Amino acid sequence: LGARATAPITTSRPAPTVTMMAKSKAIPMLEAPKALDGSMVGDVGFDPLGFSNMFPIEWLREAEIKHARVCMLAALGIIVSEVYRFPFYSGAPKLATEAHDYFVKFGSLNQVLTFAGFFEVIGFMAIVQTMKGSGRRPGDFGFDPLKMASTEEKFKKMQLSELKNGRLAMIAVGGMIHQMWLTNMGVVEQLTHGKFLP
Repeated sequence: LGARATAPITTSRPAPTVTMMAKSKAIPMLEAPKALDGSMVGDVGFDPLGFSNMFPIEWLREAEIKHARVCMLAALGIIVSEVYRFPFYSGAPKLATEAHDYFVKFGSLNQVLTFAGFFEVIGFMAIVQTMKGSGRRPGDFGFDPLKMASTEEKFKKMQLSELKNGRLAMIAVGGMIHQMWLTNMGVVEQLTHGKFLP
């Protein structure tokens, strides 16, 4: 017994592993949002506040497309209303910041609110279908009279263009309104006079 040396018992343990979370392509210092896996058109992993962890991604995309469309129209409307005005609104102010109060006073915005409410009802029914898994893509109302998105490839290309232009328009409208507050001048007037600061 004494001649037999007992070897120490060794147990094999797996080596500890460190798992690294994937980093966001848009903001490399943050973790990549789980819901933004690149499968949606225009997805670049930008979600610094983590909304995609709290809300369904389809609902967020529907909201993004809706706001993008509204802001593209608003950006055009802000510029056009400075250059041309309907004769029955000849007394309306040129600046969007002042025009809001004018149109509230004369009731025109009530009409806009009624039309917007009608479209919101249609949009609500559509998003409910999307959330129930009907196969409807966010923002797709089947309105394509010129058949510009007749194939899947064309649809993705058009949706990417719409998203990029819409994201730019959302920033542009905010910039135009703030510039009007700061300079008390319209967009075209600022550009022609070169006045960008108060």
